[in-house]
Amino acid sequence: MTNYAASAVPDWASRPPVVWSVFGALAVGAVVLELVGRRLGAVESARSAAQVGPWPVRRPPVAGMASLRAPQGSGAVRGRDGELAALRRLLARPQGRYAVVCGVGGIGKTTLAAALADVARGEARRVFWIRWRAPDELAEQMIRVALACGLPDARLEEARAGRVALPDVVWEQLERTPAWLLVLDNVDTPQAVGPDGEDVASYRGWIRPGGRGLLLVTSRNADAAVWGARAVLHRVAPLEPAAGSQVLRDAAPGAGTADEARALAERLGGLPLALHAVGRYLGAPGSRHRSFTAYTAALDTQLGTLLGATQLRATDPAVGRTLVRHTWELSLDQLAADGTPLARSVLRLLALLAPAPVPVRLLTPELVTEATEQQTGVTEVEAALNGLHTYGLVDTPTGHDGQPVLGQVLLHPLVREITAHIHATESEARDRYRQALVGCLVDAARATGARAADWDGARLLAPHLLVAAADTANEDDRDLADAVDHVGRSLSAAGDYGSALQLRQAAHEITARSLGPDHSDTLNSRNDLANALDLFGRHQEAADLHQQVFTARERILGPEHPDTLLSRSNLANALDHLGRHQEAADHHRHILATRERVLGTDHVHTLHSRNNLGLALGYLGEHQAAAELHREALSGYERVLGADHPDSLNSRNNLALALDDLGRHREAADLHQQVHTAYARVLGPDHPDTLNSRDNLGLALGHLGHHQDAADLHRQVVAAFERLLGPAHPSTLTSRNNLGLALENLGHHRDAADLHRQVLATRERVLGPDHPRTLESRNNLAAVLRAAGRAGRGSGSRTRRRFLNAGRR
Repeated sequence: MTNYAASAVPDWASRPPVVWSVFGALAVGAVVLELVGRRLGAVESARSAAQVGPWPVRRPPVAGMASLRAPQGSGAVRGRDGELAALRRLLARPQGRYAVVCGVGGIGKTTLAAALADVARGEARRVFWIRWRAPDELAEQMIRVALACGLPDARLEEARAGRVALPDVVWEQLERTPAWLLVLDNVDTPQAVGPDGEDVASYRGWIRPGGRGLLLVTSRNADAAVWGARAVLHRVAPLEPAAGSQVLRDAAPGAGTADEARALAERLGGLPLALHAVGRYLGAPGSRHRSFTAYTAALDTQLGTLLGATQLRATDPAVGRTLVRHTWELSLDQLAADGTPLARSVLRLLALLAPAPVPVRLLTPELVTEATEQQTGVTEVEAALNGLHTYGLVDTPTGHDGQPVLGQVLLHPLVREITAHIHATESEARDRYRQALVGCLVDAARATGARAADWDGARLLAPHLLVAAADTANEDDRDLADAVDHVGRSLSAAGDYGSALQLRQAAHEITARSLGPDHSDTLNSRNDLANALDLFGRHQEAADLHQQVFTARERILGPEHPDTLLSRSNLANALDHLGRHQEAADHHRHILATRERVLGTDHVHTLHSRNNLGLALGYLGEHQAAAELHREALSGYERVLGADHPDSLNSRNNLALALDDLGRHREAADLHQQVHTAYARVLGPDHPDTLNSRDNLGLALGHLGHHQDAADLHRQVVAAFERLLGPAHPSTLTSRNNLGLALENLGHHRDAADLHRQVLATRERVLGPDHPRTLESRNNLAAVLRAAGRAGRGSGSRTRRRFLNAGRR
């Protein structure tokens, strides 16, 4: 079959463009008179351009008329196999549908369409390509397509007489023609396609679904309602790092390794326009930066002269859409022209936040009004956000189930970075925007509590608070410091220890700088930072900070002040984690006696001291005394706080561990099962306290001889801790150690030895060679190697427990 890809045109096209917005005889007749008068030459020229028929071209192509030939591919299309396969299926069976390839400017829509055109040519289909510019030009080009497909004179006469609409004439001819692909490229203003104000979704104008061929439209507009029910939308996403790396290496093969290119591709957010621009830059002989690594480093300080550079001709849309810095301005200009001028201001606000999902509730009318100094309402803000989403400038993040998370928006990292650069260097309002955002973040943080229902909101706020805290303009903002600390407390309760540590560090830096090292608020902040370090597994740093706070409070407040006792208790907990159990026990005995005398036996802090002393004694092997203290503490917690309070559950967990130490494994297993069920209900299945409880249940089941059940539980916990806390966190190492013991008891000595080697190497590096946990790992490895020659003689007595310390306040 012959390939139709028209390039030559009838000579009537040299006339001024004909506007087809009116379908009466005047509008159509002007064109048809020209067509009839030169029908033979026009048909021959169109046929020649379409590469069909034996006739030569009798007159040269008309100057200035756009070609209908699809652009030739410029090489391999990377990372689009899935999208291209879906479009090929639609090309093979349109079934009354058409395709809309949509997405943010620079995402590679035209490249994907051109790749499909290459496929269609290879399958001997007729291929036509029209670049959208204006309604009148589109009408002319659609006539040329119809002529290339054999449009009869009689139908044009009917259009001239006003008996039928010109789009109907063109589409009737297309539906009589088999196996074609028609691409309308860059239709970013579908409402202007027409003709005569027709909505695209009515399918009465130039855009219609086909049955014998496929119409493919590329557009920045991703609003499904605009395109109608017969449109199949393909929203193009950024390239994955591996594909982005290949794009860079295609353009600049000598600029570095695949890993270096991958790092640069990730830095560019997988945006094809940026990847190609950077590849051309690195391949040019006069470029300052010659490698992927050098360019990646330069972006941190030279964004404005690289991807953010201004171009004089960027006001021309044909130029602007090829430039990284300017391509998104075209979409903002279009939104403004469509009646959504606030979109640019909202985008600038979003660009001042972190490269992370933003809760829509944060973008209040009050915030926008304060930033722009223009009165704004809810409707205008919603319209701006929806407009930005329609044009791909903001996206909706995807949840773990693959579904979009409503109520949140996310900027492409490069859109965010360049927008922030433009705002910082070319706008006098950046400080006003920033101050408005800080006030809004502080208010949102204050409304966030420590309950489980508040944790997701705290997680969303955390990265944006950290960006605000890192801004030097906010280095003395005490309200911001309090807000950061407040959200840090919430995330600590949620078990998100990494985020909590970052927030506590940021809050402490502002507080210490503002108030001095010995101010009471600074000491409170340093105490919270030390607790965050301890929870994150950095026990020596935690102990050092707690020692500082304890020394300062003892000097300023006296040895029996509640804050001094709190610091001493937290210091003892850190020492316990460092394996200095006797020192920890001595501290806890002193604190317990003082609190019982000063605060009373049922005060929560007294209960914490009783619990913590029990933990220290358990480490020292005094299991009966530990069990008695835990039983007393549990009774007090349940009486004061209730049975389902996390501190009560923690205490019950510690009592179960003490019973296990005493050999009362059945009682311990039953109690651990109760605690685990309650933790999962109260805190969720993936909270660190729930995971610790599950690990402890596995230990108890192992002591009862249920080794397979124990191994299954330990595997779950190891996988979850590695994901949540990382492979080197003490909780992860403890769970991996316990899995090794379970595998040894199952006779899987080689697997057990491999796990113990891993744990030993990490503990030596993280905790030191003489830490009790390191010695435990060394003993466990030696024992499993011995047991490998004596199957069935595993040693369950080497098991160490994951004790949970309460009372870090």
